[in-house]
Amino acid sequence: MHIIKKELEILPFNDWNPNKSEHLLIAGPCGAETEEQVMQTAEGIAKNKQIKVFRAGIWKPRTRPNSFEGVGEKGLRWLKRVQKEHGLLTTVEVANKEHTELALKHGVDILWIGARTTVNPFSVQEIADVLKGTDIPVMIKNPVHPDLQLWIGAIERIQQAGINKIIAIHRGFHDPHKGVYRNAPLWEIPIELKTIFPNLPVVCDPSHIGGKRNLLKEIAQKSLDLGMQGLMIESHIHPQQALSDAQQQLTPDSLQQLLSELLFRQTSSTDKKFNNKLHNLRNIIDELDEEMMLLLQKRMEIIEQIGEYKKDNNVSIFQLDRWREILKSRIHSGIDKKLDKDFVEKFCQLLHEESIRVQNELMNKTEN
Repeated sequence: MHIIKKELEILPFNDWNPNKSEHLLIAGPCGAETEEQVMQTAEGIAKNKQIKVFRAGIWKPRTRPNSFEGVGEKGLRWLKRVQKEHGLLTTVEVANKEHTELALKHGVDILWIGARTTVNPFSVQEIADVLKGTDIPVMIKNPVHPDLQLWIGAIERIQQAGINKIIAIHRGFHDPHKGVYRNAPLWEIPIELKTIFPNLPVVCDPSHIGGKRNLLKEIAQKSLDLGMQGLMIESHIHPQQALSDAQQQLTPDSLQQLLSELLFRQTSSTDKKFNNKLHNLRNIIDELDEEMMLLLQKRMEIIEQIGEYKKDNNVSIFQLDRWREILKSRIHSGIDKKLDKDFVEKFCQLLHEESIRVQNELMNKTEN
């Protein structure tokens, strides 16, 4: 992890969060298809007083032409009705200068920059230039592929345009292996983003991570357990008839049921007994980590000795049989100790990579 010692100049989330709580809830259809569909969906969503923001795709970035690409500007007029008749704030995705200008013209409350736009600094800068002098909140989704620097770059461009109400949206990353999820969660990336920018709120989009209705609850709960500060969930009055992403959208009633089953955790507690217990447990962790660092130091000292010995005897650094033996025995030992197999394997790989690096430096070191 490469930590950047820098703070984004953004307004504290609780100062402007329309939910007036630690979490922001956003819902609405993947795409605005008809005025009737938008208004019926908004009516159903508005019954849940937890949800303050209505989302709808007005322009849909599609991989191939001739698929549903959104209704365009007329959909923004439907969102004005949603604001007026149901008291919901509205948010839409913008991908270029024209989209941004039209969204501002029609009074959209919050903008979001989608994953396909985040990857293009030219497009993000075009949007940022339009936003100069405004005070509109902007949400920025992670790029399609797991490139943290692209995500950070998009956030910084918007912030440098003078926008101080910013949210990052975690919607998962392209998975070439086509696993269980539509987009791989890779939770470590939004966690690293939050580590770099502690004052940046991160909201999760379970719909695009899961791609299927039956996966939304587990993804949403995990994101809340990891301290994310809200959810953006797609909802359609008739999901089976949706023109895009039908499998991942919920009816407003199903959405309300899902939200009622989630546990929204607080970031801290005022319970003195809890805090004392937590403090004691963390002290134990600190002590164990220090012991582990000392063990790693001793291990690397032995690695250096092995490297020197190999160098003196003209033996190659990488020993396949030894590496296979280590991997097999450590994984077996870890499983016996109730440790996760994948975790043990990754840990061993990190140790091995560092061992190779150290020995390689020794091999290439020229004596003075």
